[in-house]
This record gives sequence, structure tokens and C-alpha cells, in this order.
Amino acid sequence: MVAVKDLNERSREILRRVVETYLETGDPVGSRFLSRHLPMPLSAASIRNVMSDLEALGLIFSPHTSAGRVPTEAGLRMFVDGLLEIGDLSEDERGQIERQIAGSHKSVEDVLDEASKMLSGLSHAAGFVVAPKFEAALKHIEFVAMDPGRALVVIVTDGGEVENRVIDVPMGLTPSALVEATNYLNARLRGKSFEEAKTILASEMETQKAELNELTSRVISSGLATWSGAKPAASNDDPLSKSLIVRGRSRLLDDVHAMEDLERVRLLFDDLENKRDLVQLLGLAEQADGVRIFIGSENKLFSMSGSSLVISPYMDSRQHVVGVLGVIGPTRLNYARIIPMVDYTAKLVGRLIN
Repeated sequence: MVAVKDLNERSREILRRVVETYLETGDPVGSRFLSRHLPMPLSAASIRNVMSDLEALGLIFSPHTSAGRVPTEAGLRMFVDGLLEIGDLSEDERGQIERQIAGSHKSVEDVLDEASKMLSGLSHAAGFVVAPKFEAALKHIEFVAMDPGRALVVIVTDGGEVENRVIDVPMGLTPSALVEATNYLNARLRGKSFEEAKTILASEMETQKAELNELTSRVISSGLATWSGAKPAASNDDPLSKSLIVRGRSRLLDDVHAMEDLERVRLLFDDLENKRDLVQLLGLAEQADGVRIFIGSENKLFSMSGSSLVISPYMDSRQHVVGVLGVIGPTRLNYARIIPMVDYTAKLVGRLIN
């Protein structure tokens, strides 16, 4: 495949102008327009010759009978990889992003939702976040006596879910032991997830046995064993362990000029609803060192809709990939603006969720 270094200065500059103009207007670019905007003096005939060479290389093509040209996916890739001048966000832009996403007293879910809204608003495309599903926090735990040797554990989460689990308890257990176990757990576990609760209990049961009588300790241990098998950890490959936040779908309709464009957007909407495939985005992000860009058919996930993805992973404090965020839209994205925006947003979200 031809590379930027294989093109002479004249060809590089003409390709750059064709792509930049197309990204800005969406229209085919002709030789007359280029002759007025190139930094070098070239006749329209010379420009047409260069454009013919670029077309032969598969970098541009004529979409109609018009003399104008638009970039192919290969031309866009060459532009992004070798000709694109990526700026940096201004201090005002960084401040705007931070104010919108961070705010005050926002939950992790709120941070991610605001991030997807912000990406959509600034890119004029759809912003998305693929995130792990966050487990509801514990609100209340209570032990209720049942038959001899058995008790019911009632667990209420902040989300209003109620779970009842039957556990085995020592014979002859007194009501006071159940009350003590209930008070002990509520004092320590309220507001914690199941995973956090298991970690806390495993640690405290070793160090604080003296505070509890033997029967109460055995009740708590039985409860801990039950919870350990109730919420199996979801694999990164399990799409049901991920949630998808997409904002700005309607913006994808802003630039629809023809029925074939509308069909591509419809296919993209279908793709966005198919969460089983979205876990692939995490795999793509884990291979990335920062922002990755997929143009059209380069990304099998959204290839049918002819869309581009600009994505970046966000990480936890241990530098483990937690999720991925980015922008999806037509291949005619403003890459120079979106790339630094996605990069900064991913870093900011990583800091905020930690």
C-alpha cells in the first residue's frame, strides 16, 4: 500500500486540501477550487493530472459525473496517519469539559453520562461510553429466624432490590445472636457493594472475633459463604457485564443528504443497539496506547454503516482498562478536533472515577 513518503510534495498538498475541504463541506473538490487555495502556483490542468494519479493510487475518487473528487477510506487513513495536524485543546475548552463532566457530588454513572453528552455536543456526532455495570450498594441486611438450624437473610440495596437467601445456622441459636449479627453487618457494610462487603468481612472476621460470640461469628460466616456464590464476577468477555451509554444519536441525522446516507445511519443505529458486539470495543481499546481511529471498513463492528470511530480507553488507579469512550459518526468527522478531545476526556474520566 502506498505511504505518505511515496508521494511528492505536490501530491501530498493536493490530497491534504481535498480531504480537509471534504471534511468541512462534504462536497466533491474540483481542480478550479484547488487552484485558488493551494500554497503553490499550479494550473487547473496540472492539478487534474495530479488528481488522476491520486485516483489511480486509490486515494480519491469521483462520486458522480462531477469533475470533483472525494477521499476514499485509504485516502482518509493516509491523511489521518501522515498529514493531519492535530491541535491541542485550549484552557477554556479543558475548563468547559471539566465543568460539565466533574461538577460536584456526581456519581460514577453521572460522570460517564455527562462524558458521553459532552463528546456528542462538541463533536456534532454521537458520543458513547462502554462501562462496567456498577453493582448496587447495600442498604440494609437482616437475619430472620426460621426453622431450627436455618435463618433467612434479607438484603436490600440502594436501588430498591430485595433478595432473600436461606442459610444454615447453628442449632439452638438465640434471637440475640441474630440481632447482634444484623447490627454488626449494617454498621460496617451499609453503602458498600457485594464485592466490597466480602472483602471487609473476610478481613474483619480474622481481627475482631473477640468482639463477637462464637454463634454470631458463625452466622456471619455462613452469610459470607452464601454471598460468595451469589454474585459471580462477570468476565470482560461477557457483554451483559457492560453497559452502553450513547448520547447524540439524532446528530447523526444532521448531515444526511441522500437515501443511501439515511440507510447507513439506520444500520449504525441497529449496530449501537447490539450490545453483544460492543464488548469488542474494549478489546480494541486495550490494544491502544491512547486514541485509536477506525475508518469505515477497518472496524468490522460498524463496517456496514460506513462509520468512523475515535476511541480511547479510560483506566483505574492501577492503570487497568476499565472501559472505553469516544465518538462515532460518518467518516467525515473533524478528526483534528475530536482526537485531542477524546484523549483528554478519557484521562479526565480515569481521574474522576478513582
